[in-house]
Amino acid sequence: MNKRERLEAFLESEEFDSVWFARPNAFAWLTGGNNVVDRETDAGVAAVGYDGSTISIIADNIEAGRIAAEELPDLDAETVSVDEFPWYADSLGEAIAARVADDERAAADIEIPGLERVDPTSLRQPLTDRDRERYRTLGRETAAAVEAVCRELQSEDTEHEVASALRVALSARDIEAPVVLVGGSERAQQYRHYTPTEAELGDYALVSVTAERAGLHASCTRTVAFEPPAWLAKRHEAAARVETTALAATQAAASAGGTAGDVFSAIQEAYDAVGWDGEWEHHHQGGAAGFAGREWIATPDHDATVTAPMAYAWNPTVEGAKSEDTVLVATGSDEDAVDAASIEPLTATDNWPTTTVQAVNHDLELERPAVLGLED
Repeated sequence: MNKRERLEAFLESEEFDSVWFARPNAFAWLTGGNNVVDRETDAGVAAVGYDGSTISIIADNIEAGRIAAEELPDLDAETVSVDEFPWYADSLGEAIAARVADDERAAADIEIPGLERVDPTSLRQPLTDRDRERYRTLGRETAAAVEAVCRELQSEDTEHEVASALRVALSARDIEAPVVLVGGSERAQQYRHYTPTEAELGDYALVSVTAERAGLHASCTRTVAFEPPAWLAKRHEAAARVETTALAATQAAASAGGTAGDVFSAIQEAYDAVGWDGEWEHHHQGGAAGFAGREWIATPDHDATVTAPMAYAWNPTVEGAKSEDTVLVATGSDEDAVDAASIEPLTATDNWPTTTVQAVNHDLELERPAVLGLED
């Protein structure tokens, strides 16, 4: 089902006459473009609407021409109307409301008086063919940027210096970086979210990013070691086994109509099997990815449906170690089997050392990123 068909089904099921998207991820989902100028606001500078037949763009006169010329790659210009309003006359919300007739029932993803509020998360799942192709490019380029920086690290580098290098490497590829985490050997053991400081890396480092382009988000973590503690390899392998188990359980749940809670149960069992029972309590384990860093985050008994084809980013941690990539999961031909061919790492370059990892309670082996050893 393409995006227009999803919107038509949504309007019919919810009995809306039109729906409007002004938040950046929803705008990007439908248009393929970017409506962001000020990142401190929830809404962008333009909105896109659909009324069952026509896609409409609304923006003020400062932005309308640029949005129409540069930010609508997924839309046929001949079938899209672009409407502008004076920047001094209305807010974007007021401009949307003015275009909804009194007898219409309309919805939006931001608060607008007279319109109902809608969460478009479910509309963005599963990913379309075009979304998946763009995702492959984003994932590959994100991993290339992260790994290039990681290969140049030295133990005396500060976390701030590494974070700056990551942002530059991603920006050079036209990729935003809403999340950049760098944890040296001391802080990576203390905190699960190691926001960068002036601390030096020391014996090893965890480098994690969530990158974004055209609304799609890709997350990955890499581990670099100079003089690694004796326990690092085993904890890294334990985290990788939990991640591999989560991916196997995701594919199985997608084939059988399972839920995020089903995957979470498999994650809990995996932690127990690798000798870290209860470790999941110290950090969220990830979930579905796409037009948000996580479309949903799995929790015990979470009833979100596991869909496919869809991206997933599971990020288990084991006290100073972490394993994370964004992976495209498709359904296999057999509901009772897990097919490695249906699990496609997106944040991969084939230029990083890997280790073969066996899932817990699933007949699945995957190559996962290993710890990169560097001489300081």
